Amino acid sequence: MKQFGLRLVLLIGLTVSAIALSGSAWAVQPDEVLEDPALEARARDLSKDLRCLVCRNESIDESNAELARDLRILLRERLVVGDSDGEAIDFIVDRYGEYVLLRPSTNGANWLLWSAGPVMLLMALIMAAAYLRGRANAPKIKEPALNDAEQARLKELLDE
Repeated sequence: MKQFGLRLVLLIGLTVSAIALSGSAWAVQPDEVLEDPALEARARDLSKDLRCLVCRNESIDESNAELARDLRILLRERLVVGDSDGEAIDFIVDRYGEYVLLRPSTNGANWLLWSAGPVMLLMALIMAAAYLRGRANAPKIKEPALNDAEQARLKELLDE
């Protein structure tokens, strides 16, 4: 029993280690890391808000795709040149489109996308209320009572 517990602890430890090693910290390659820790911290914060165009719903900070690597390097180059956070993001958005943002802005045509979810939920609630109200107001249909012959046949079937 003691060996089983030891094996279980070892298995859990290996699993946790594997999960920790597969995290986003390993997507950024050592040759990409900037020497200035403040610039590197800014780059890491900004790269968490940029979408990998290959992986779709991963940030470039988490992705191991070549395009994500190129975007990380481009972002770091813009920060080293002296761009502010907004200027660096705007440069990348101008180059790759607004799709590169994990949290797109709510201006322009995007307001339609942002409002579609709540509008559809409201419509579904209205339809559900109308359906339930219609069911409550529906006339009750009474089943005709069984005649004596039908009751006898039913009793005969249930007794068998």
